[in-house]
Amino acid sequence: MIRVAIADDQQLIRAGFRSLLEAEPDLEIVGEAGTGAEAVELVSRRRPDVVLMDIRMPDGDGLWATERIVADPALAGTHIVIVTTFELDEYVAQAIRAGASGFLVKDTEPVELIRAVRVVAGGDALLSPGVTKRLLERVAGSLKESPNLSRLTVLTDREREVLALVGQGLTNDEIGRALFLSPLTAKTHVSRIMAKLLARDRVQLVVIAYETGLVRAGYQE
Repeated sequence: MIRVAIADDQQLIRAGFRSLLEAEPDLEIVGEAGTGAEAVELVSRRRPDVVLMDIRMPDGDGLWATERIVADPALAGTHIVIVTTFELDEYVAQAIRAGASGFLVKDTEPVELIRAVRVVAGGDALLSPGVTKRLLERVAGSLKESPNLSRLTVLTDREREVLALVGQGLTNDEIGRALFLSPLTAKTHVSRIMAKLLARDRVQLVVIAYETGLVRAGYQE
């Protein structure tokens, strides 16, 4: 059973999400919050697997709440999906840097919202269609002129190749085809890279690939 918390300042939105998700046999709603502070308290108390987090809320917005949840080692099992009305690059980049595992807009189809909960609960990352490329370009544009590759010394040459492809937004299947590996082997490499780099999920691997300079816009190390 996947345990879900909903954080949104609009009661009608929370009720809609609850009704949609509770209809699924493998999903359970463990609580709701209307402010950022309430969201942090709820997650600390109930330890959900996934939080659907609005950005614009009073008493600490969704980005503030996400940062605090991610910073607590006791809440490492909780993954956050930012769900907002505004599909703006600034919000996406801030949400990913805050530690969110996914980003969706509120007009997402119900089936996609349900899929997002399951994908993120399984440890994968999810972004709204059309967001990924802009996010990567934004992250790349914010890099220092001389990025430091020393963080990658713990990786093997093959793992660097895999991380570079993750940074370009490729799936495990696509990585496997590019490197002549099975999808399962590609997935194993990704899991090992996450463990070595202490990354919560695939989104953080993308950011690391760009921040270390392993991948840049139109360039691969």
